[in-house]
Amino acid sequence: MMSRNEAAPIEPVQPSLKKRGMSTGTKVSIAVIVILVAVIAVAILTLSVTTTGAGSGTAFPYTTLYAVSFPEGEPIAIGNSRIVVLSYNNEMVTDVDGEREKLVVGEDRTFAPRHARITVAGIPVLDSDFQILMKYKGVLDSRAYFDLTVRTEKQVPEYLVKQLLPPAVDARPVQT
Repeated sequence: MMSRNEAAPIEPVQPSLKKRGMSTGTKVSIAVIVILVAVIAVAILTLSVTTTGAGSGTAFPYTTLYAVSFPEGEPIAIGNSRIVVLSYNNEMVTDVDGEREKLVVGEDRTFAPRHARITVAGIPVLDSDFQILMKYKGVLDSRAYFDLTVRTEKQVPEYLVKQLLPPAVDARPVQT
């Protein structure tokens, strides 16, 4: 028994549970993800292409085929090029940067080689000469359909091509 003057034994205080919250590792992980998302957003929002005339004698070892449709009569901007297509009966008038050409269904057209510079936030990420060969397929539901063969000096990643095309242009790679 304890006397009245004796103090009761002091029981050790149990440490309280840790504060509920994120660990440092979790905070760092979230910060890295936020930074990564921001960098990707900046890259997508600042992705641009500029086209100019190409030098002569360029070889085009890479070829990609696309089935493409453009809205008829609506100006489309791809990089610094402006394209408008208009049809009448079985004929199509294409206006690419002010150069007009008439095509009939099934007719092929080869455009002069051009040079493209793709940049992200003003920093060049790809330079390549290219040439486009186009075959007019006809009009359906106010859209002009073409088979496009894109020949390039360097291989251009598919995701980059998709990012450069405006939403009004439907371009789907075709397997041969």
